Amino acid sequence: MMPRLGEKYAIEIEVTSKPKADYLTDDYFELDLPVAPAVMVGDEIVVEGDDVSDHEVEVCICRQLGLPEPEPFKKGVFNRLLKRNNQ
Repeated sequence: MMPRLGEKYAIEIEVTSKPKADYLTDDYFELDLPVAPAVMVGDEIVVEGDDVSDHEVEVCICRQLGLPEPEPFKKGVFNRLLKRNNQ
């Protein structure tokens, strides 16, 4: 998801990945960052502690860039058969 959105919009993507135990330390909580796993766009926390759809992240990116929000992903019969969940 991230490489595709990075190519589509003029944005910088930073991915931080650590062992789960590192996110449960006092030092991490002092940073006032969201509970992992999380997605942030700018200063906005899109989701924390859960999964998020591609569409929801793209909407937040567009909001940050002042662009019109993309249309929601339409789930049709074909997509349901292939079990696509790109919302």
